[in-house]
Amino acid sequence: MQPDGFIDYYEILQISPNARPETIHRVYRLLAQHYHPDNKDTGDVDTFSLVLEAFRTLEDPARRAAYDIQHKIAGGHRWKIFDQTNAVQGIEGEKRKRIAILSLLCTKRINEPDKPTLTILEMEDLLGCPREHLELSLWYLKESGRITRGDSGRYVLTAKGFETLEENSDAAAGTKVRLLEPATTPEDRFQPV
Repeated sequence: MQPDGFIDYYEILQISPNARPETIHRVYRLLAQHYHPDNKDTGDVDTFSLVLEAFRTLEDPARRAAYDIQHKIAGGHRWKIFDQTNAVQGIEGEKRKRIAILSLLCTKRINEPDKPTLTILEMEDLLGCPREHLELSLWYLKESGRITRGDSGRYVLTAKGFETLEENSDAAAGTKVRLLEPATTPEDRFQPV
């Protein structure tokens, strides 16, 4: 069940949530040409506006990351980190859980900076991992100052937790982030492929 007002931008662009940026750009150009109001045969102002809104959200890495958490919640999807039984066992399993928790809290902070907290029940649901399997990781992250827990029982990411997440994502990626150059004018967005 999707929350009221939620729009599935992946569905609008007819792409997978795993689509690469170049795929998003290519599909956008095709749909924009098809639905552009100046196209006498297939132009549709409302559909064109939705396509443009979807593209602007999904082309920007920060906006896309924030949108993806809403998309997962709206779709009732779980992060597929712990699908295998052996993925939650041992030291490597604990490390994966800690990074997953930090990633989840970071995405929540990006998405809703005024409400950047999650309960253990929300984490349990989003990660698809029972509370009992999260307890040790939450204890470690709290005791090491990477997350804090308020009086309401909600967890929030700290600056130290964000740094840990950055260090782990840099090590995992092995490369520096490369930013795409923005279009210089609005007309550049409508250039044919």
